[in-house]
Amino acid sequence: MSTEPTYPVAPDQQPQEQPPDPTIVTIGVVAVLLVVGWASIGKDNFAGVSDAALGWVLGNFGWLFVVAADFFLVLCVVIAFSRFGMIRLGRDDAEPEFTNLAWIAMMFSAGMGIGLMFYGVGEPLQHYVSPPPGSGAEGETLDAARTAMEYSFFHWTLTPWAIYGVAGLALAYAGFRKARSNRLSSAFVPLIGERRANGRPGKAIDLLAVFATVFGTATSLGLGTLQVAQGLHLTAGTPDSRTLDLIIIASLSAAFVASAFSGLHRGVKWLSTINILLAALLMTFVFVVGPTVYALDTIPASLGGYLSQLLPMASRTGAFTDPHWMGKWTVFYWAWWLSWAPFVGTFLARISHGRTIREFLIGVLLVPSGATMVWFSVMGGSAIRRDATGQAHLAERVDEGAEASLFGLLDSLPLGTLTSWVAMVLVMTYFVTSADSASLVMGSLTSRGALHPRTWLVILWGTLMASVAAVLLVAGGLTALQTATILVALPFALVMLALCWSLLTELREDPGAGPPRHALHGLRDAVTAMVGEAVTQHGRPRHPRLQRLRRAAGMRRGEGGDRGDGGYGGDGSGQ
Repeated sequence: MSTEPTYPVAPDQQPQEQPPDPTIVTIGVVAVLLVVGWASIGKDNFAGVSDAALGWVLGNFGWLFVVAADFFLVLCVVIAFSRFGMIRLGRDDAEPEFTNLAWIAMMFSAGMGIGLMFYGVGEPLQHYVSPPPGSGAEGETLDAARTAMEYSFFHWTLTPWAIYGVAGLALAYAGFRKARSNRLSSAFVPLIGERRANGRPGKAIDLLAVFATVFGTATSLGLGTLQVAQGLHLTAGTPDSRTLDLIIIASLSAAFVASAFSGLHRGVKWLSTINILLAALLMTFVFVVGPTVYALDTIPASLGGYLSQLLPMASRTGAFTDPHWMGKWTVFYWAWWLSWAPFVGTFLARISHGRTIREFLIGVLLVPSGATMVWFSVMGGSAIRRDATGQAHLAERVDEGAEASLFGLLDSLPLGTLTSWVAMVLVMTYFVTSADSASLVMGSLTSRGALHPRTWLVILWGTLMASVAAVLLVAGGLTALQTATILVALPFALVMLALCWSLLTELREDPGAGPPRHALHGLRDAVTAMVGEAVTQHGRPRHPRLQRLRRAAGMRRGEGGDRGDGGYGGDGSGQ
């Protein structure tokens, strides 16, 4: 059993500096370098093995990703509205570290990123042209437009943020409520004990979190590279090639190193602020000059359709749907969100000190999801509307890839060249902040949970992530990125399910949750009353079996036992 204090000190009083863990750093770096070397030297062999592994995973474990994602969403809702929702992430008298407005603004920034830039127009447009199998919609119709928005909401709103919410809640509870270190393995103390959490099993858990973050973030960096390259090709006429992709990755990685050397507050903070402003300006521009009324109509219509179709979409597997489509879309997304869970979960945990679990989960589920719905409705909805009305021929460019869709929409609007450059700058700044933030998380995971890991270690992990993105792009482009994400996320899905078990085990014992409310509590009281009334009509029961029956019927609330008052308390009359 752990001997840690039940309630921790404030976040700023927790250990800030910890030396790197040589075991985790060495194994992690060597493993990533082996993958990079394999993909670089044996490109064909790497592609063949990864394709075979992907087919095996989708054929045998596609259902696991679907069931796990559904479980995380249900669990978040149940915990939020259960007695556990009253527990505070910190001392019982802790106050939120940030105001509600600042907290919401930071969660909003966490909900924006390269993925929304890449898929915000591309996914709705691709589903509009080629509706998901089993939807019954025909391409480029009103039904296809509705289905496209419903699936975009499904892939980007409640379910991914439930995955992030579970990870963030476990980390915040272990860190702020139990005063443990800032590592994923710290949340597993209830299952494996403190000694194992600090030993080899804990190191294995942290290594899986590092691998998931490396490949999940590398996927985002690869997507950003593809989109910047496509933007340069369409706007400046630069030939699109793998050489250009490598130049972009190298340039943005150099910017990330400069950001890392400048420090968290001067680097990530200012770039994150620029990201939010540029994204808001870009979306506002499309909203004003594009089909404004249609975008407003799209929000409630898509939300209603998404909620009504949530159960069918959430329960769809490869049994009655094309497994290839599932691997390209739903399973890939669930794997991507799982691989980002340590990264985003750490961020959400850090900003939520002093909040109740109910506040945390409701905020995490609704605030970023709401912002994402608005983004897809404005950007994706505008693209569909302009194509349907003949103002732009965006459907014809779907074959060019999702990375070209955003620039196709902007090119069909006024000031297309200017806004395309703004979009490219936005993607590039997201590249830098994603690499910077993810590197800080991996530096913390490999430094015994240090809040401020060594700069050289942060740069090392960022460089390795960029290298993984580069070799995967060269090895197979977007398909290779998706394949790697799914393969790495499979074992981490099991880690996340075990994390839920560990979290629930500890929440049940937390006094801040109040007394347990058993489902059979009322039935037990009824049996107790009937047995008590039957056997005490003529005084205290004399038969030993009746005495045992009465004790077993529920005299466990300080009222039962062989006391002189007849076991009922009061005046001993048994009434």
